[in-house]
Parts: sequence; C-alpha cells; structure tokens
Amino acid sequence: MSTTFTSSLAERLSGKNKQDKGRKLSYPVVLLMIAGALVLLSAVRVITDAGDLTSSGQWSGALGAAVPIGLAGLGGLWAERAGVVNIGLEGMMMLGTFSAGWIGWQHGPWAAAAAGVVGGALGGLIHAVATVTFNVDHIISGVAINILALGVTQYLAKMWFGAEGSAAQQAGGNDKQSPVMDNMGTFSIPGLSDWLNSIEKHHWFLVSDAAGILDGLVTDVSWLTIVAALLFVVTFFVLWRSAFGLRLRSCGESPVAAESLGVNVYKYKYWAVVVSGGLAGLGGAFLAIGTHMYSDGQTGGRGYIGLATMIFGNWRPGGVAMGAGLFGFMDSLQLRAGGPTVHALLLLVAVLLAGLALWRLKAGKKKPAVISGVVAALLVLWYALTKTVPLEFVDATPYVATLLVLSLSAQRLRMPKADGKPYRKGQGK
Repeated sequence: MSTTFTSSLAERLSGKNKQDKGRKLSYPVVLLMIAGALVLLSAVRVITDAGDLTSSGQWSGALGAAVPIGLAGLGGLWAERAGVVNIGLEGMMMLGTFSAGWIGWQHGPWAAAAAGVVGGALGGLIHAVATVTFNVDHIISGVAINILALGVTQYLAKMWFGAEGSAAQQAGGNDKQSPVMDNMGTFSIPGLSDWLNSIEKHHWFLVSDAAGILDGLVTDVSWLTIVAALLFVVTFFVLWRSAFGLRLRSCGESPVAAESLGVNVYKYKYWAVVVSGGLAGLGGAFLAIGTHMYSDGQTGGRGYIGLATMIFGNWRPGGVAMGAGLFGFMDSLQLRAGGPTVHALLLLVAVLLAGLALWRLKAGKKKPAVISGVVAALLVLWYALTKTVPLEFVDATPYVATLLVLSLSAQRLRMPKADGKPYRKGQGK
C-alpha cells in the first residue's frame, strides 16, 4: 500500500490523535507520580506497621497475579481497537486453561503455553465469525462464548481427564482437574536479588520500601512473565508504530472511511479478534502453568477484570499494564491473609480521595469534591474504629477496586468511535 494511502488514512484519524496527545502524560510527570506513590506507600507502611504493603513477597505475588489479568486486558485492547467488543475474554481464558492442562501434562509447560494460545484463538475465531461475518450483537456473542466455554471445558474434563482407566486418570487427573505438568523455570538477577533483600530487612523509610518492591519484581520471575511483558511492547509498536496498526485502528475509529481508502475491514477485524483470543488464552495458560494443572473455575473472573483494566487504561497498552498491576496487587492480598494490609489500604485510599477532592474543588466541581471528601472521611473513621477487615471483604477487594477505579476514571476515558457498532462490507463504497 502506498505512502500516499497511509498518509490519507492518518489524516482521517488526525483529530483523534491530537486528542490523545492532549491527554498524554509526559515522562517527567509519570516519574513524579511514581515517586509520590512510593513516598505515600512508605508513609502508610510506617504509620500502620503493615509491612506487606511494600514487602517483596507481596509484590512478587502481585506480579504473578497481574500477568493473566494484563494479558486478558491486552487481548481486549486488540479487539476493541478494531471495533469489536470482546466480552468473551473470560471464556477464551477458560479455553486457554483447559488446552494448557490437556497438553501440558503430556508435553511440558512451554507446549502448554502454545496450546493455551491456540485454545483462546479458537474462541476468538468463533467470536469473529459471529460478530464480523454474521453481524451478531457483540455482547450477546461474548456472553454466549463464556457460557459455551464453561460447558465445553467441564464436559471435556470429564471425558478426557476423569474417564475410568484413562492415562490421564492414572496420572492423577479427575473430572475437575488435569494431571500435574512439569514446572516452568524461573530466574533471578544474580547478586541484585540478595542485595535488595538485605536492604529490605533494615526497614528504612522509602529506601527499604523501594528495595522490597524491586526485589519482588526481579526474584523468581517466570519466563512466561517476560514473554507477557514483551507482548505489551510488541503491541505498542505494532498498533501505534506500523502501517498495519494504523489500518487496524482505523477499523475501530471509522471503518467506512477505512474501506473507502482500500482497507479490507473484515480481514483486520478477524486478525484483531483472533489475536485477542490468543492473548486471553495465554493468560489462562499462565494460570494453569503456575498451579501445574488445569482445574475447574480456575479463571475466577479474571477475564472480566482484564476487560476493566483495558477500560481503565483508556485502550492503551501502558494503561492496561498499570491497571493490571493495581488489580494484581489487590488479588495478591488474598493469598497472604491480607486483612491487616487491606485495613492499612483504607488509610491510603482515604488520603488519595482527599487529594482528589481538593483537585476537583480547585477545578470548580463542587459536588464530586464533596462526595470524594465524605467517602475519605468515612474511610478514616472505619480505619480508626477497627484493627482489621473481614476476610470476606479481603476476597472481594479486587472487585471493589475495579468498581472504584472505573468510577473515578470514567470522565477521562475515550473508547474507539466505532467500537461495538455494526458494520457491513460495502458501506464505504
């Protein structure tokens, strides 16, 4: 396709690009925000004596919990940038976990990862056929895939893993889980991990907190985590730095304009949704590989949280990564008896809401400012009158965080203009 064509297509999206640039944060501002967040975390850790807020174990668990959520969110980004809403991420993750468990116990974890991608991509292909070719409502198709994937994986698990006398059953499988697969290796940066760990043990303000966080991110890291991080980088360069990505995003902004310039909109939508399913499937495979087996109900709603990270991240890879890290941190609390830590987070959230109230008041938005201030005061009162939070609330923390973050970030979000809208071939001619 010629340079003139690409320039014309870029001009059609220029209004959107200018709007994105106006919202984009500069690197110094981002670094300042990270430094401020670290200082706030350190201060809350000292005040509340909740060491898990910045411990290496907590952040290592957060990294592991963030990967499947982030991959699901990245998958949703691919689909929606091409104009297809993918509510079926949860079902595609289920297909990924099952495929990984089926292949993994026989051929190892790397084969399991590849099988997870194929299983999720198959779910994406079904979604693409329904929404792109037959113009089925995207939400209905996605919900149907979630229900279908649940039924199919449970049925096949009974037939393949739990069948009387089968090789899988003899290897330890049953109706609810696959046989155990081999472990995938991890790596730590030699010397750095031990040095950071020694600094963390001193419990110095800010310094030990930063060391603990970094230690959790560089110690015993799964190789699949590195693959996931690279996929975020690749996604950015493919979608925002290549002609292919420009055409794909044009299908989510104005498919009629893209078609008028010669783009095969159906082809790009298919590519996007299949890749979306493959990424979600890899997220599901990560769960199976991490626990060394497939088990029923393994995804636990992470596909939906991944969809929330995509929205919170404003349909950008960096935003998805940040959202996945936040929700991964909350998810990790469940594994570490996080009652006292969640209790400390009440104070942290109260401070953030108080700051938000002042910012909104300065902007002249009195009603949102008052609401934020009242909620902050209630959280401080809750913190002062209690010493911990119920474990039931700890279990619900990732979902509460999802609702809170989305409610606070709703006003700055901008979805692709044609996302979820019906399109028929020939409209641009």
